[in-house]
Amino acid sequence: MNWDFQIVPSDAREIFDKQLSPLELCQLNAHLKARAVAKKYPDALVLGADTLVFLEGEILGKPVDFAEARRMLGRLQGRTHQVVTGVSLIHFRALRERTFAASTDVRFHPLTVEQINIYLSKMNPLDKAGAYAIQEHGDTIVSEISGSFSNVVGLPLEMLKEEIRGWEQR
Repeated sequence: MNWDFQIVPSDAREIFDKQLSPLELCQLNAHLKARAVAKKYPDALVLGADTLVFLEGEILGKPVDFAEARRMLGRLQGRTHQVVTGVSLIHFRALRERTFAASTDVRFHPLTVEQINIYLSKMNPLDKAGAYAIQEHGDTIVSEISGSFSNVVGLPLEMLKEEIRGWEQR
């Protein structure tokens, strides 16, 4: 997208509240992340994002180890789940902010234990919600998506482009 940007990790603590919908939860965490960084950079437009995988409303976050990653992929195999990304744009000095979310349905191929192990040998699942990355050998596990591919990667670029256009026109 040819934007000049800097990556600044947020020290915001993520919230996991079962009373919130997947869209609400991801938007809240994206906002908390963006706000924490925006306080340090009040003259910058700050983007915070949070992506989670949901299977029948249950959060599948980042696995703690490979055994949990295997279990997650075993639950996802042959089924459709949702990938939700919340995005928050904040510019403190300009007193502007906008938070939105995207949801994409992802269907996995039916997978054997051996296929799951082969996939896990090709990538590190421990920093990935749902224990997978569609951009890393995703074609071996994903049969179809309905919605934004870039959202499944972790940032819905199509929506972000539209939001930035609207931001710049105001």
